Amino acid sequence: MQYRTLGRTGLRISQLGFGAMRLPMTGPGKDAKVDLDKAIPIIHHAFEAGINYIDSAVFYCNHDSQRAVGEALKGWRDRVIVSTKNDYKGTDEAAWHKNLEDSLRLLQVDCIDLYNIHGINWTVYEEAVEPAIGKWLLRARDRGLIRHIGASCHDKPENMIRLIDTGLFEAFTVQYNLLDRAYEAAIAHAGSKNVGIVVMGPLAGGRVIASGEAFGTVLPHLSHVPELALRFVLANPNVSLALSGMESCQIIDQNARVAAEAAPLSADDYAVIDAHLKKLRAAADLCCTGCGYCIPCPQNVRIPRIFNLYNLARVYRNWEGARRGYAGIKCDVWDPEAKQADACNECGACEKKCPQNIPIRRQLKEAHQALNGTV
Repeated sequence: MQYRTLGRTGLRISQLGFGAMRLPMTGPGKDAKVDLDKAIPIIHHAFEAGINYIDSAVFYCNHDSQRAVGEALKGWRDRVIVSTKNDYKGTDEAAWHKNLEDSLRLLQVDCIDLYNIHGINWTVYEEAVEPAIGKWLLRARDRGLIRHIGASCHDKPENMIRLIDTGLFEAFTVQYNLLDRAYEAAIAHAGSKNVGIVVMGPLAGGRVIASGEAFGTVLPHLSHVPELALRFVLANPNVSLALSGMESCQIIDQNARVAAEAAPLSADDYAVIDAHLKKLRAAADLCCTGCGYCIPCPQNVRIPRIFNLYNLARVYRNWEGARRGYAGIKCDVWDPEAKQADACNECGACEKKCPQNIPIRRQLKEAHQALNGTV
């Protein structure tokens, strides 16, 4: 196993980390709990393979992930870096602190190595973190309850750069993979500021694997797409660690073999992959660059989101994932007003704002037909 330094925290972490978001579960529905008899041996196998970083959060695994991690840490605590996240973003310090106390209790630790704000964005920073939560984090650090301050981020890359420049955060957890390089500049900026980068979703939630047709022949000697994807992430010099939710000992062994190499990709291999990705990106940009100038739509049609899914199918050949994502627009609890392309009433407001002069109304019809499986 190769180890890297997590930014200015100084922590030496394995370049492959264990994500405790999808541990084996037992029991029905809302009463489901982590199956400790299955989960703990898997986690221990990861530790034995040299993985010394494990990440959890308050609500992972039906709010039971931290308990499982705490049980697995017995006998390993002094050799493992523990990361977890607090999703509270209100103004009640007692409520925020209860999450921290619960995490300490469930993880069975006196101090959490990296304590993260879960899902930060610039608005949350301005409205909650700068006036309150940031101060609570610093006090918790001064009291020795946490060692370092981090955050997971899904905001626009330019806003992540602004968050980095506040100086509060020592590490960020962000998505970065073969299909999604949007944070590449922000990751480089983090590196210039000595801020650690933990990459979540190196396989894009399985979408990279499902897009194997687009990547399987890029490098003949690396036809196993999951391995190619992991190597691509680890080849970025500004990435500290790739976080993977590994559900079996076999997957751990496969990933650990890659993470044992000091140079995941040669310079020539990386150049070939980069050229291939740029070619795919250019094909995708013919449909939409995702700039967002076309929104808001009066009918709440999520135009960039729909075109992104259409590109996932049309360019990256992942029709199953794209159609599943398109169907999910109708029942998105985080965006309940979102509408599919058939809600378009052809007012044309979007096309007047599009800098690429894309025939959005026509392409929305094409996307709807294709993503509904009607063509």
